[in-house]
Amino acid sequence: MRTLLAALTLTALASPALAHFQEILPSADVLPEGGKVTVELVFTHPMERGPTMDMVKPVRVGAVTDKGVEDLTAALVEAPVDGKAAWRFERDIAAPGAEVLFVEPKPYWEPAENKYIVHYAKVVVDGFASGEGWDRLAGLPVEIAPLVRPTGLWTGNLFRGVVLQDGQPVPGAEIEVEWVNDGSVTPPNEAFITQVIKADDMGVFSYAMPRAGWWGFAALVDGPAATSPDGKPAATELGALMWVKATDMGGQ
Repeated sequence: MRTLLAALTLTALASPALAHFQEILPSADVLPEGGKVTVELVFTHPMERGPTMDMVKPVRVGAVTDKGVEDLTAALVEAPVDGKAAWRFERDIAAPGAEVLFVEPKPYWEPAENKYIVHYAKVVVDGFASGEGWDRLAGLPVEIAPLVRPTGLWTGNLFRGVVLQDGQPVPGAEIEVEWVNDGSVTPPNEAFITQVIKADDMGVFSYAMPRAGWWGFAALVDGPAATSPDGKPAATELGALMWVKATDMGGQ
């Protein structure tokens, strides 16, 4: 029995923590003729295709346009995924220009890591393929400012961004990168599930997307000290997430 318990303990210690990603994925990154876009909000592990975590109703969702920030929280509808709570909303883009769609989720308690996770996630949808307004910021506590237009990108393009906390660059920030696996790729081992890169002294990072589909960039920084549900000291992880789509030449 002791041998079995020791083996299970060693296995647990050797297993890396799963990378949590707050998805905010639109039905398209570019709307050549405008119109409606459906946006899915799921808290999951994209490369491994799960497990999905229960996501309570977000604090807010919104859109940043040339007119400012618009609150879209009232448009949320529950849309469970794999039996877990997830959310969806529709947005009608009637004018040319990019819209920065974002979500501020409620803190998620992760007992395995003794911390709360709050991932502020965003994605850009370009109305009428305008190519304008893609670099607007949502003013989130932590956020990635894109240095490359995040729409209309080919597979293999280099995405670059700056990690910001309270509007200031975060030197040496760690960024986790995952691809939304459609089932066509089986990672050869756990090292390939989550790519990890570090920002430079100016908070700038870059990554070349090797496959078509949605890529999530999660810059993780320490948040304020917290108290666990059982009253013990705990940590807070703040994530600045940005989703970018790569498209193969000659196909969607």
